[in-house]
Amino acid sequence: MHLILRWALNTLALFVVVTLVPGFHYRSIVSLAIAALILGLLNAIVRPILVLLTMPLTIVTLGLFLIVLNAVMLELTAFFAPGFRIDDFVAALIGAIVLAIISWITNRIGRKPEKER
Repeated sequence: MHLILRWALNTLALFVVVTLVPGFHYRSIVSLAIAALILGLLNAIVRPILVLLTMPLTIVTLGLFLIVLNAVMLELTAFFAPGFRIDDFVAALIGAIVLAIISWITNRIGRKPEKER
């Protein structure tokens, strides 16, 4: 049940990104749901490998290169997802920032409060 909820929240987050950021296009809500599923799979499988390979660059840029990696994940999603398209890399960068903010908010909402020590 938790995975379905996360998928629905990611689909909603992608919908917000498509609505707010110019340069993102989608055909239907189904194509957005498929894109959210593909993005989740890419983030689970490909992203850790890329983070490991680009660790020196990430350290030199004090972690800012991770935004570029998130934009690359969005571009890969647009490549594999039918009906989901991103015009250029700048739109993907802005979308990655917006998606990171939305994901941070949704992760805070779904988290249980920590016990005080």
